[in-house]
Amino acid sequence: MMIDLTHTLTTSTEAPMSIWPGHPTLAMKKVATIPEQNANVTLISLGSHTGTHIDAPNHFIADGLTVDKYDLTKLVGRALVIDVRGKKERERITWEDMQKWEGEMHEGVIVLICTGWSQYWGKENYEDHPFMDLDAAKKLMETGVRIIGCDTLSPDSRICSPECEVHIEILGAGGMIAENLRGIEQVLALKDPIVSLLPLKLDSCDGSPIRAVAWSAGDILG
Repeated sequence: MMIDLTHTLTTSTEAPMSIWPGHPTLAMKKVATIPEQNANVTLISLGSHTGTHIDAPNHFIADGLTVDKYDLTKLVGRALVIDVRGKKERERITWEDMQKWEGEMHEGVIVLICTGWSQYWGKENYEDHPFMDLDAAKKLMETGVRIIGCDTLSPDSRICSPECEVHIEILGAGGMIAENLRGIEQVLALKDPIVSLLPLKLDSCDGSPIRAVAWSAGDILG
């Protein structure tokens, strides 16, 4: 079984997308159709951090790696879900909340922060998500983990941590951050879960939309 951890990119007003204030919005326009040109072709315009996406170090670190230069083997690996669904809006996720999983944190593990907040995708309160404490981010990096994913707009809070200090800590350590994941709680049901967070190969780009998926290591996909 493969679990899709990706929000649909859509211009529908009936299922609106959440987006970081000031970032480009998604636009899609048919430039060729089967009746007219015998093929469908769509012009797509979006930002590098639109929808479910991943931040490269270069997003906040001037000389940091861009998505096309990052080691792809680090973006597919063992998933460790940190279940903090009891957190309320704009509440800090501290190291104390994460510490019981410390023994499973090490280099190569991809940590997924499960707040359950993806249920508010497209709604006004999506921005009011729980957020990671800077000390927690520092201790997480000390374990050797370099890739994290969250089911929120950001691991930082736009309101409570506008300097994006968690971003700077993780990206500054050479890590990457996947944001706007959905359904992380489903990964809890998988045995030995594997997650893939592969970006598009965009030249010198600071981030990229991704198709995030997870599956059990024992599953044979085909």
